[in-house]
Amino acid sequence: MPDDVSPSTSVSLRVPTELLDEIDRIACALDRPRSWVMLRALRAYLKTEGAEVIEDVEALAELDRGEGIPADDVLSQMDEIIDAGDARGARRR
Repeated sequence: MPDDVSPSTSVSLRVPTELLDEIDRIACALDRPRSWVMLRALRAYLKTEGAEVIEDVEALAELDRGEGIPADDVLSQMDEIIDAGDARGARRR
């Protein structure tokens, strides 16, 4: 959805001067408003680091609910995978 059509809310934010200078340089180079550059930066953050934070929080909540896999089970599965790979490699020789 384009920025000018999406519902929006005004937010006040203190930004270091040097960061705002960079944003303004990019906005000028692209002939876009400062807010457009800032929204793109926020969206990029939310898709990468922000998504990782949410994923970690959800994973921890699963563990708290007892939905994790016991470490011994994971190690056993890893051993099986390694053994299968070793056996496959031995047959190729």
